[in-house]
Amino acid sequence: MASRTATKLVHPDRTQLRFTTVLAALGDPVRLAIVARLADAEPDGELACTTFALPVSKSTQSGHFKVLREAGVIRQRDEGTRRLNRLRRDDIDDRFPGLLDLAIPHGRDMLADW
Repeated sequence: MASRTATKLVHPDRTQLRFTTVLAALGDPVRLAIVARLADAEPDGELACTTFALPVSKSTQSGHFKVLREAGVIRQRDEGTRRLNRLRRDDIDDRFPGLLDLAIPHGRDMLADW
């Protein structure tokens, strides 16, 4: 079995962020909740994937993190056996001002409902 670090994590450059891709990534309740948790960990916070108490399986969680990463909403890095996540707030705010300010409260509502 290949290690987690065998696959390079791909993050789009700020200039490559597309509104429709970011909006689609934020359109799922689980992904919206992930973004809200990461926003609450700012400005310096990184959270490991295992710290999210989400109502989906581990493999489904991994898929949600991948969608967010490939859309440019989060940045991930591996540290030992952990994968750490950080919200790319500066990049999103630069490209789409106000979008996260609208989305994060809805993500917090999702977390409160679980």
